[in-house]
Amino acid sequence: MLKDILIAALWSISPLGEAKVGIPYGLLQGGNIYVVFVVCFLANVLVFPIMMFFLNTVNRYLLRWHFYKKNALFVARRAKTGSGDQIKKYGFYGLIFFVMLPVPGTGVYAGSIASYLFKIERKKAFLANTIGIFLSSLIVWATTLLTMKGMA
Repeated sequence: MLKDILIAALWSISPLGEAKVGIPYGLLQGGNIYVVFVVCFLANVLVFPIMMFFLNTVNRYLLRWHFYKKNALFVARRAKTGSGDQIKKYGFYGLIFFVMLPVPGTGVYAGSIASYLFKIERKKAFLANTIGIFLSSLIVWATTLLTMKGMA
């Protein structure tokens, strides 16, 4: 049981799934529905400070290498084109909406990169990402529970 909660939390931190994968995994393994939600949500929230540390310190060092710089610019362009219009037009609320969408390519990793690229104040960006993660987690949690009960 504890092992499954830990794996769900690791999925929630992972850029391959975030809470969009962690929550269904935890619930399908028989975890307590509230514990799974809280653990996966909080694990996903941890991504923002980790990403900000990476973007502000490690990223600057790695940009010296051509291979990394080429890939970083590719990711930056994708983040700007994927979220740029929403965030430019709606600002804080656009960032919430972008992070909230429970589809591939959105979430706290992309929201953190967008926050960094558009130079959104860190406290506002953290709050927007947290609200977006909460709403996304709530959507995934409710959908998974309804599906498990045969109602969705």
